[in-house]
Amino acid sequence: MHGAHEVLQAIAIVLCVAAVTTVVFQKLRQPVVLGYILAGLVVGPYLPIPLVANQEVVTTLSELGVILLMFSLGLEFSLRKLFSVGFTAGLTAVIQCSIMVWLGFVVGRAFGWTTLESIFTGAIIAVSSTTIIAKVFDEQGIRGKLRELVVGVLIVEDLIAVLLMATLTAISTGAGLSVKDLTLTTGKLVAFLVGLVAVGLFIIPRAMRAVIKLNRPETTLVTSVGICFAVALLAQSFGYSVALGAFLAGSLVAESGEEKLVEHLVQPVRDMFAAIFFVSVGMLISPALIMEHWAAILVLTVVVIVGKLVSVALGAFLTGNSTRTSVQAGLSLAQIGEFSFIIAALGLSLKATGSFIYPVAVAVSAITTLTTPLLIKASGPVASWVDRKLPKPLQTFVTLYGTWVERLRQAPRRETLGAGVRRLIRLLVLDAVLLVVLVIGTALMADRMAHFVEVQTGVDEDLSKNLILGGAVLLAVPFILGVIGMARRLGSILSEAALPARKDGKLDLAAAPRRVLLVTLQVGIVLLVAIPVVVVTQPFLKGVAGPLVLLVLVGALGVAFWRGATNLHGHVRAGAQVLVAALAAQSHSKEPGAEEHALDHVQGLLPGLGAPASVRLEESSPGAGKTLAQVNLRGLTGATVLAIQRGEQSLSVPTAQEVLRVGDVLALTGTSEAVDAAKALLLGAPPSVPPPEPSPTEETRAHG
Repeated sequence: MHGAHEVLQAIAIVLCVAAVTTVVFQKLRQPVVLGYILAGLVVGPYLPIPLVANQEVVTTLSELGVILLMFSLGLEFSLRKLFSVGFTAGLTAVIQCSIMVWLGFVVGRAFGWTTLESIFTGAIIAVSSTTIIAKVFDEQGIRGKLRELVVGVLIVEDLIAVLLMATLTAISTGAGLSVKDLTLTTGKLVAFLVGLVAVGLFIIPRAMRAVIKLNRPETTLVTSVGICFAVALLAQSFGYSVALGAFLAGSLVAESGEEKLVEHLVQPVRDMFAAIFFVSVGMLISPALIMEHWAAILVLTVVVIVGKLVSVALGAFLTGNSTRTSVQAGLSLAQIGEFSFIIAALGLSLKATGSFIYPVAVAVSAITTLTTPLLIKASGPVASWVDRKLPKPLQTFVTLYGTWVERLRQAPRRETLGAGVRRLIRLLVLDAVLLVVLVIGTALMADRMAHFVEVQTGVDEDLSKNLILGGAVLLAVPFILGVIGMARRLGSILSEAALPARKDGKLDLAAAPRRVLLVTLQVGIVLLVAIPVVVVTQPFLKGVAGPLVLLVLVGALGVAFWRGATNLHGHVRAGAQVLVAALAAQSHSKEPGAEEHALDHVQGLLPGLGAPASVRLEESSPGAGKTLAQVNLRGLTGATVLAIQRGEQSLSVPTAQEVLRVGDVLALTGTSEAVDAAKALLLGAPPSVPPPEPSPTEETRAHG
């Protein structure tokens, strides 16, 4: 128990030093989060500076910062909004966590750590820090689709972390993890979430509306914070994180419709305790431990940044997000935080890891916390650079893929989630489970079975073992082929739902896009199944057999994808000629605003090209007089220019150096959101969905 004097002293030291460092960092135009971390280093126990704060007191107070930050984040995400990004965020989080667990395991084994230590390392680097990202997003004013996607991924990651901790506990205690135990753990988590949301929706929104009617700000603040702490405590009592409970509390309060008022009242309290949280992170940085384990810290830091960038961007893109949003999400999530500390501490308490794991986790978290504001700030230019460097066929593909996913989401549920689809999904899961059982069973029993064969038949034990492993490989082939075949059948059903074939015997102009979509979905489904299989079986295998099989599968499918993307690029060039003809036919029309509807009648003829729309550049248009490279339309919005009608002159698939002129009519394609944002960017009108703001360096980026 800490005395009042000790608590007051800790708060005074922390806030005074944090005030000085944040003022300095604001003057230097640097993120204030970095100032808080520097303040933590100053008041921490590892530097010879006579301003040491009691670390236990600061850590206790920092927990309040986590709770209030998560509550504020929940206020922005009503349950309806959270469910709307659930599918995209869920798949992205599963892909990201699976890849990161595997990478962490590989790094641990490369450093000679035990199997358990390597598994814990994978879990430590798998989950990003919601608290850190929420603060940086607030500081940099990031809103819109990117924020929704990232927060959705973070919430799913927190749920995955709960399952990881249950799994690691079972493995470390020697009890093993049965399907029954995992199902029970998952069922309890789902029951808690459903029960809390169901009861909370009935009570909390009504209670908040009744309190707000009293028109007493202090009463509203006390009630809001009370609900926040109560739900956080409830979550903790069920064995889940206070951060998850606080987020759900915020989402339930948001259902009252008064979230803006509550957020305004809570903000000053949240900011003070959030500052203490980031100072507490800085206090954990030990220069001596960093020097002692510098190699592991450096490698894991690089793995976290690069691995999360690639895995999150891959998952986000496969679920229908633009290249820009996917890359920005990857860079935003490139750090680890509070859950990593919890998992590292769990390993120590279970005696499953050495004492070095915790300081390594803290150091990697501290370094990636320092890099997070810089990475998020640089994410726009990096995304534009990636878009510019993509080969032409891939630039065409990434623009149209979002439109296909959009159409897939709009398709009737009986086509996308019908009995046939559900049956294929069950068969996919069954093949994956049987493959995991076969691999793990063979790895655990091969030596014993080989010895038994030698005793019974006299065959050499090494030869017997090789024969057993060869037999297991042969048995695994049907399951691998089954996953590939089921993925193709499932991809075929979904691609047909997004781009239906013509039934009247006429030329099927959606055939080329449908082929590319089919292969892309097949690759995505194979990855979604195979990556978790590799992650689960890797600790039982020696060498790189699992990843090598996965690499061969993806490589073979990648060749088919590239051929399809190349054919798609040719298909788009041919389709652009149709758009040019449509624009030319309307160029002589006297009807006001005829250009806006010039492409309406050709959308049905080009089902694979999204929903092309036209826009005329006026004298006031910001895009007039600039090249397409300078406008950077595709890089900033995800839409692309397929054709330009300029008086009597027509251009199909213009180059990046084409200068836009007043009076030009542009044919745009992309998702509905991308086209709206592109029109706003070209005309300077407020978009229905605001496009990302270009940075000064983006004016020279590649053509959209």
